[in-house]
Amino acid sequence: MRHRYPLWLVLPLLAGVCAGIIFGVAYLRSRSFSNANLLQRLPSDDAVVLYVDFEGLRRAGLLDLFAAAAGTQDPEYRSFVESTGFNYVRDLNTALVSFHSSGKYLLLRGRFDWSNLSEYVRGQGGTCYNSLCRLEGSAPERKISYFPLQPNLMALAVSEDNMAATRLQGRRSGPRPEILAAPLWLLIPPAALKDEARLPAGLRPFARALRGAQKVVLSGGPEGSRMRLQLEATCNSNEQAATLATQLRALTTLLGQLVAREHQTPNPRDLSGILTAGIFEQKGLRVLGSWPVERVFLESLAGGGL
Repeated sequence: MRHRYPLWLVLPLLAGVCAGIIFGVAYLRSRSFSNANLLQRLPSDDAVVLYVDFEGLRRAGLLDLFAAAAGTQDPEYRSFVESTGFNYVRDLNTALVSFHSSGKYLLLRGRFDWSNLSEYVRGQGGTCYNSLCRLEGSAPERKISYFPLQPNLMALAVSEDNMAATRLQGRRSGPRPEILAAPLWLLIPPAALKDEARLPAGLRPFARALRGAQKVVLSGGPEGSRMRLQLEATCNSNEQAATLATQLRALTTLLGQLVAREHQTPNPRDLSGILTAGIFEQKGLRVLGSWPVERVFLESLAGGGL
């Protein structure tokens, strides 16, 4: 026998269910994702992962130098800024980037005018549907896709797959990754250190020495008027860590001797001034390194002096 519930009871129940759904969606959209949560969304197997705290670098007065060094004032970028009003130097707060074999994946926190961005995509021949926007890039492997995870959080991908951004919708299984407190850090898998062609000549011997490490992390942050770069390499054994520390010290000494042989002194405006000032120590399985980076180096980099 079917029971019929009075209308005065059904309507409040339905209203309560709808309110709960609306509240749940609003909560999920408004809660703040931690950097550890975001990192779990990125494809990270054998990928170089970069984190940049644009807001922190902006406060330290270093962001303009990094922006100039990155060469962001090319015509395509200027056109994008003029059309959308978005400028990462001003509008981005943080970025997590995975340089994966299948493409580049970015989680960007900042201020976005989603309407202007959608209009720009359509004006360039792209499409936006159900908040996912797709656009052909300058090459077949540079198809761009993005969608808002939150009003201030963009999931973006550049890949051969024009739906690649959807890979960032959910978190991957596994332990929560450790997040460094530095405003700038780079997680480098050992496999990436084998591609020496992309490295400046002065860095290649250091990359070779680090290949046997389990994990390599480079980080950087302001230190007064300059920056300091730091290395943390995790090895398989104490013996391997001791050998690595010795190798890195020897390479630093050798580089200094080569500079002196040319009747030169290490120049703070180029890599010789940084690499010859490196110091290293072993702590158990870890090798820690540190290099001072003077502001004149960043200014030289921004001016195209390297």
